[in-house]
Amino acid sequence: MTAAHTAPTLTLNNGVEIPALGLGVYLSPPEQTADAVATALASGYRLIDTAAAYGNEAEVGQGIARAGIARDQLFVTTKLAPTDHGYDATLRAFDASLAKLGLDQLDLYLLHWPLPSAFADTIASYQAMQQLLADGRVRAIGVCNFTPAHLDRLATETDVVPALNQVELHPFFTQADIRAANSARGILTQSWSPIGGIYINHPADPDNITTPLQHQVVAELAERHSKTPAQIVLRWHLQHGLSVIPKSVHAERIKQNIDVFDFTLGRDDMIALDALDTGARGGPDPDKFSA
Repeated sequence: MTAAHTAPTLTLNNGVEIPALGLGVYLSPPEQTADAVATALASGYRLIDTAAAYGNEAEVGQGIARAGIARDQLFVTTKLAPTDHGYDATLRAFDASLAKLGLDQLDLYLLHWPLPSAFADTIASYQAMQQLLADGRVRAIGVCNFTPAHLDRLATETDVVPALNQVELHPFFTQADIRAANSARGILTQSWSPIGGIYINHPADPDNITTPLQHQVVAELAERHSKTPAQIVLRWHLQHGLSVIPKSVHAERIKQNIDVFDFTLGRDDMIALDALDTGARGGPDPDKFSA
């Protein structure tokens, strides 16, 4: 494996290192997930991101076992399903996820969504996660899809600053305010749907939705740098200091997605990509989310 195919690490606020780029498995069919994970690990990935709600934790575990990579070389993330909020429910859900993954310890455990209408339960779940952290069962804890207001409320009722906030983020939805809020709190931002492929709110005619990969600016940069459009977009994330978890079950794309460390986008390239922001999210609104 060449250095170009090995992701550098970023340091979380508790000193734990996380690979800057990993494999996401949202919407990866369970029957294809183990192969995707094994392919990714063979291609130099060391971060695998899943969630209880994805229904493929067991297959992620199978792929990890098949790859035979030393456990201390891997970084495995999973997430608490919103239907399991509450202190005791969180502890039970964590045990279930760990068993499915076939692991004794998790690297990162995340609250998958805030529940604005039941935020007391969201707080209770995070308090349970703090206990898991104190017990050494997980190396870091964090959140997903939290707004600055959610983070502020969490801070008033808990002790551990989230290590990471995973949010929808891509050139069409750059979330500059969220990134700034995370940074001010010492929280790493991680991008889900990093190439803009998730359009939950626009299901009517997905074939007619223009994604960042189809945009002329991205296409021109891809041609100039002799890279794929996806590689251009992933490089944009990395140069913004973000962690990124592109999803694919296709071996060639999995390999291409990590081959992004042998080129650099120029300042004008980054400005052009930043300018693609539409302000429109593709996934659910965290302020309106319900389990």
